[in-house]
Amino acid sequence: MNIAVLIPCYNEELTIAKVINDFKAELPEADIYVYDNNSSDNTFKIALENGAIVRKEYRQGKGNVVRSMFRDIDADIYIMIDGDDTYPATFVHSLMKPVLDNEADIVIGDRHSNGTYKEENTRAMHNFGNNLVKKLINSMFKANLKDIMTGYRVFNKKFVKNMPVNSSGFEIETEMTLHTLDKKFRIKEIPIEYRDRPEGSFSKLNTYSDGIKVLKTILWVFKDYRPLAFFSLLSVLLFILGLAVGVPVLIEFYKTSYITKLPSAVLSVGLMILSILSLFSGFILDTVVKQHREDYELSLTRWMENERVNKK
Repeated sequence: MNIAVLIPCYNEELTIAKVINDFKAELPEADIYVYDNNSSDNTFKIALENGAIVRKEYRQGKGNVVRSMFRDIDADIYIMIDGDDTYPATFVHSLMKPVLDNEADIVIGDRHSNGTYKEENTRAMHNFGNNLVKKLINSMFKANLKDIMTGYRVFNKKFVKNMPVNSSGFEIETEMTLHTLDKKFRIKEIPIEYRDRPEGSFSKLNTYSDGIKVLKTILWVFKDYRPLAFFSLLSVLLFILGLAVGVPVLIEFYKTSYITKLPSAVLSVGLMILSILSLFSGFILDTVVKQHREDYELSLTRWMENERVNKK
């Protein structure tokens, strides 16, 4: 059983040594990989001195780091954790157990259930953003996840090698959760403790710009994976606008048999046509998405067959 600990890092010289050594103590048999993402401090050097396998990722952004990690590293169990020492390594055994017992493909370290994230994280907008994203995703996929954006996760090989990473930044956690739900991978949450960064260590997450990126990712996924619902809502909106613009024209025509509000009439007809086109686009794209899911399932089955053959 090959275990890989994946630590994406950007300017974490204050904490990276402790994270590495904590995981060495908990999992002495694991390979610990630190991917340095253009750090301007001594992160690379300190990670190397503490016995990690250190590599560089020159494309800036956590999503780019995760993409390289998933492609480059071959293991049976993958543990991904941030290098800022906000997640205790002691919980790793609890997170690994469902994957080892073949009960889950991905296990999430849930920071919210025991309230430690709310207590330790004093940035109000972070709590608000986490709750907003959680509600949107749970509503979209009829799920009941407690923590969407945690950086502490355990994966099996099937998930890692069949996860297309499109994000480049901090929205990668949201993308992984969305992919898990859409492709019906088995997911489980384990409550963990969270602690804020030590003094002198600063978060690389920009509350507003990264929050907007996460919301854009959700909108993109809603469009791509729930096209019928997305374009139906758009169709209804266009229909209501067309009706609002067109009703005065119809009333005028009914009373006078003339149309003097020609621009309004043209606009109303255009909005109605767009509404119909949007609805039909939703039906067509919904069929395409269903076919894509079937193709993905077949591809996943072929991958698993190849894995069984290679193990023999």
